[in-house]
Amino acid sequence: MIRPKLSLRRPLAVLGAALLGLTGAFALAAPASAHHTTITGTVECDQLTGERVITWKVENSERDKAVTLMKVTAEPATPVHLAIDSAEPVLLEGAVVDKGGSVNAVQRVPGDTASAKLTIHGKWKQNGQEATNEGSITLSADKPCTPAPKCVDASQAKYSHTFDGPKGTATVKLDGDLPLCGEAKQPFTLVSYFAPRPQFATPQYVYGTPDSDWIGGTKTEIELNVEIPNCHTQVDLIWGDADEVIDPLVEGGKRYGNIKLGSPGAPGNRSSGPDGWYNGGDKSCTTPASTFASNCDGTVTVSLSNDGKISKYPVEFEVKGENGWSKKVTVEPGKADNGIVVPAENAGKVEVLVDGKVIDKGTYSWQRPEDCPLPTVTTKADCKNFTLTATNPEGGMPVKVEFTYGGKTETRTVEPGKSESVTFKAGKDEKALVALPELDLELEAVYAPEGECGGGGAGGEEPGLPVTGAAAGGIAAGALALLAAGAVLFVIARRRRVTFTA
Repeated sequence: MIRPKLSLRRPLAVLGAALLGLTGAFALAAPASAHHTTITGTVECDQLTGERVITWKVENSERDKAVTLMKVTAEPATPVHLAIDSAEPVLLEGAVVDKGGSVNAVQRVPGDTASAKLTIHGKWKQNGQEATNEGSITLSADKPCTPAPKCVDASQAKYSHTFDGPKGTATVKLDGDLPLCGEAKQPFTLVSYFAPRPQFATPQYVYGTPDSDWIGGTKTEIELNVEIPNCHTQVDLIWGDADEVIDPLVEGGKRYGNIKLGSPGAPGNRSSGPDGWYNGGDKSCTTPASTFASNCDGTVTVSLSNDGKISKYPVEFEVKGENGWSKKVTVEPGKADNGIVVPAENAGKVEVLVDGKVIDKGTYSWQRPEDCPLPTVTTKADCKNFTLTATNPEGGMPVKVEFTYGGKTETRTVEPGKSESVTFKAGKDEKALVALPELDLELEAVYAPEGECGGGGAGGEEPGLPVTGAAAGGIAAGALALLAAGAVLFVIARRRRVTFTA
């Protein structure tokens, strides 16, 4: 039996071929496993739409082969477009990424999206290798993207203001860059008051016209101005229109409270700035005045008034005279009192005071009025006596009269409506002097007895017989005329002597 010889050459050849085949397969498989796309992303918030905008970056790992993005799957499932300028959006799917290059793509997702993932299946040209890769990104779920507001709701709007109370000016401005929404308008008002004191006190009365304006639409800032009274005042900057103005402000009545801008509570605290209120002024909101009139009887009539543009409060006047005389009178605004009479014995110095201070032109002393009737003097003479009589008219003051004749002087005080006479013994003096020293007046009276006295003239030792009959009547008529003339002359005789014949 012949045994064939065994040879190892064929088995070894087969084993070697298998090994090569396996090696080739790994060689082909290894490049396929190395081909990939790198996917990364960044995110931003689009406040115009309230969406999150993810920018995906897809990189080709192969520097010698381009890759075609065969399938693109996004979570959330919203379109992914190439980030290129194009008239129409171009999808990322189907795009070709050049050798070793990259492309950017944009995906928009809802604003409350917490995470996103992008899966891409790519196929490389030339060797036909394919690979599926994915990239993911975590979004900030605690800070959702919301649309930026295009306006501010009037109920939430904030403001800032300036305020100058002494000048009566203010400004109010809407904070931020956004207008009030829709047709909303927010009014503000500046108002000034008459006030009784430079600190807060009531009652207060609106002065002039409050100034109101509003913010809304494209108008985001306003300026307000009011006139300030020339006296104690209060100025308020308030939230609201002129309907919010309180007039008058009275004890126990309504107050502005927190609607004044700058207040600690709403709505005034929705505007930042200085306190929107002011109290001040350096004079009273009244116009006290007084006038004086001397009367012929020595009294003084005082007229009081409280009438003027700024007279808004009653005024208590005090009228004082000499010797402790005093009287208080309250005059309401716009009124007057013309009936205060200071007695003659107190009228040497009269003062009018308000709040303990003498007001302008508030001091006066009695002066004899020029139209007061003057006392008259008449005479009666015969050969033995020379009688002088002074008569003081009704309605005047008592008058002091000095009668002087023949070196003798007699003084009398003549009451109003009364007469006083002095008789001197006839002598050789032909004239008598009648003086009213308080009026600075003097009068000379000529001694001219009726008829002829014995001895051939005035002062003769033997007086003649009295004149009687018709002649006496004519002399009497002439005497009346002389008395009348004497009275007239007496009126104009100031600081000089006037001589008349009795």
